[in-house]
Amino acid sequence: MSVRVLRIELKRSVAPWAGAVVLTPALAFLYLIPGSWWTGTTAWTAQWTSMALWTRSLLFYLWPLAVGLGALQGLRDHRSKMSELLTSTPRPARHRAATLAGATAFTLASAFALLVLVGAVQVVANTEYTHLGWLPISLVGALSLVAGAVLGMGAGRALPSVLTPPALAMGAFVFTALMQMSLGRTETTTATGLPSTEPNRVSLLSPAVQEVRDELVTLSASVHVGQTIWLLAMAATGFALLVAATPRARLLALTPVLAGAVIALLVLPSDPRRIYVVDEAAAELVCDGPVCVTKTQQARLAGLAGPGKEALRRLHGALGSQAPVSVRENATVLPEGSTPRWSRTTVLFDFDDDIVAAAKGEELTRALIAEGMVPGCSPVGWSGFGDDEFAQTVAVGWVLGDLRPLPGTLSASLRREVDAETRPVWKGLKALPWSEQLSRIKAMRAAALSCKGDAFDALKGGASR
Repeated sequence: MSVRVLRIELKRSVAPWAGAVVLTPALAFLYLIPGSWWTGTTAWTAQWTSMALWTRSLLFYLWPLAVGLGALQGLRDHRSKMSELLTSTPRPARHRAATLAGATAFTLASAFALLVLVGAVQVVANTEYTHLGWLPISLVGALSLVAGAVLGMGAGRALPSVLTPPALAMGAFVFTALMQMSLGRTETTTATGLPSTEPNRVSLLSPAVQEVRDELVTLSASVHVGQTIWLLAMAATGFALLVAATPRARLLALTPVLAGAVIALLVLPSDPRRIYVVDEAAAELVCDGPVCVTKTQQARLAGLAGPGKEALRRLHGALGSQAPVSVRENATVLPEGSTPRWSRTTVLFDFDDDIVAAAKGEELTRALIAEGMVPGCSPVGWSGFGDDEFAQTVAVGWVLGDLRPLPGTLSASLRREVDAETRPVWKGLKALPWSEQLSRIKAMRAAALSCKGDAFDALKGGASR
């Protein structure tokens, strides 16, 4: 298709509007609606992979729009009552179909590319870690919009009714919703007995992805391959429906999408642990002495090294040979709802942890000491405030000699609650002989590191297990 033909087709079709309908709501959603895509290490402008996954997650509603707009485009000849005239011309039907599909595909792919570009410009300013592992995620996203629109065009040509576009759009939306909520999820039970769900291979037939939970997580190569096969088959069926002239040809046109679904399901991983995987290159550690961060956060190492080394020195002064000897960003990704795993010799922390995220300089030292003494046992992906935070406050006060609220406890009411719970325990602990203090601290750490028992109860003199 020449540039001149493309320009004419863009002027006489809804293709430009399709691009605008995809781009404008997507940018409005990302910039105007607050959510987890705004903050932390998984913000959509923080890292390349996070940006690609967040823009893909928007296909939950953008893809149904593309399918509906494609169906509207497919009705053009029927609305203008030119179908019989066009079939009598010597130009092959596939040429007309390619022109029609090409214009819409161009605008939708360009709109999605512009959305990614807006995020990419900001990612460049926010991270030093650059890679191309995010590119397949975005390419498959663009392909899904094109395939959905072409399938809609074919359906609109095969079923020429004013009800076809809204019916297809609603059907596509129901499909993505079911893939995200029920049909595409498998119920599981975590080691702690908590109910949970995880995506299965059927969910990967939807172009949308789940929300970004960890900056180190990406989609596996088999997911990209399987989804590409499925989307190409979908586009092939849409194009075949565009050129089909008989009922028999329309039935045969369904063959690619059915065969593509079967092949894709054979290629897509059946094990949930092979769907979302850890990016090993991103998780590689960059160190300054005993203080290490992942490559994705290497720009923050300079500000972390000093407080980290000071935290290790303070911990060694308080715990002696049982103190941790290194500080490291936690690069282990566990299933949501599972029990965290901690180390006696390493202070493991997360930049998204409330007390670490709110701390700088001296306060960061306090936060890292808290993580080393009582790392917290809330199930992965859960949040709360209670005994673990009280135990952290007392433990840091014991190490540094003064009781103060930890970073992140910003509200006055929360500070009063922390002080009311922790000050009596801290005073009682400090009044004990040194050997008894150390015994309770060891019991607290044993409970905290194993996530068995109550660390705060151990500080009060209760059983640690």
